[in-house]
Amino acid sequence: MYNPYIKRLLDFICSLLGLLLLFPVIFILVLVLIVVNKGEPFFLQLRPGKNGELFKIIKFKTMSDLKSSDSKDKEHNISRITKAGAFIRKYSLDEVLQLINVLKGDMSLVGPRPLLVEYLPLYNDIQKKRHDVRPGITGWAQVKGRNAISWNQKFEYDVWYVEHLSFVLDVKILFLTILKVVKKEGVNTNQNITMQAWKGNG
Repeated sequence: MYNPYIKRLLDFICSLLGLLLLFPVIFILVLVLIVVNKGEPFFLQLRPGKNGELFKIIKFKTMSDLKSSDSKDKEHNISRITKAGAFIRKYSLDEVLQLINVLKGDMSLVGPRPLLVEYLPLYNDIQKKRHDVRPGITGWAQVKGRNAISWNQKFEYDVWYVEHLSFVLDVKILFLTILKVVKKEGVNTNQNITMQAWKGNG
């Protein structure tokens, strides 16, 4: 069993080093997005963490605001992604700021991705196990397909990760994540949409 204190210590050290090393890139992206998004470079949203406790996730803002006249389904439409946002997403740079969440202890480098708060009452007892650990910037489901796999597959991979948690597995996932980013695999299911909203198990 992977000692949670060691995992947390490694998360803290790696996230701190990552933020320091990536500071020039972060600074440039903040300046660009201030212009592109009219003074709003960041996207903040409540997400469930370990044991379902809520925290505010921080990401670079890559999509334009949803207009009141737009349908709810368009929340996932690629057409809302700005040109700068498309570049940032292409190289997964929108996830970089989550190192701050890792540093704070809201998240881990590796773990099930933190999903929407509205999904909390929809999980069955097995799927709820994904909240037994801190959510991650990347995870087993991400290296297995990310948006190119079904929701059921995602949850199966998330639960499998929780049940097989180990240092070696985390290192493997981080390595595979780097390969995924380089190859830009599994980001979109097709050219028009990102992952559709989950409707529950019914």
